[in-house]
Amino acid sequence: MIKTEPLGDYFVGRRYLTERTRFWGYMRRPRQTWDESMLVIMNESQCRTPDRLSEVPSDGHGFGYDHNHEYRMYGRFSGKKIYDPNSNYFLPEFILERYELIDASPGFLFRPGESYNSKLLPPRQ
Repeated sequence: MIKTEPLGDYFVGRRYLTERTRFWGYMRRPRQTWDESMLVIMNESQCRTPDRLSEVPSDGHGFGYDHNHEYRMYGRFSGKKIYDPNSNYFLPEFILERYELIDASPGFLFRPGESYNSKLLPPRQ
């Protein structure tokens, strides 16, 4: 539950996959709501994201297998906006240093009953 998350120097990240895009998902500070989160692009120069796998899976897991997984993410925002040409979004760049899985099935992201379509862009940016 968000209200009881431990405070600290980390972010909570929720993977959000939309086909053919390169943003990673949503990030927020501990105890912030998902409505306060930001859609981000990951810089993997220091640490690869958990789903850094082939886009054509050979053993069951592939790029984006972790859609909707929730992570504790350590790192920082670079202050840059990165352009994702497939979504036409300019998004904040997060430099990932390490991560820990919090929950592989945390439920809805923004509100109960929301729908998800892997071919449509997120409802907010």
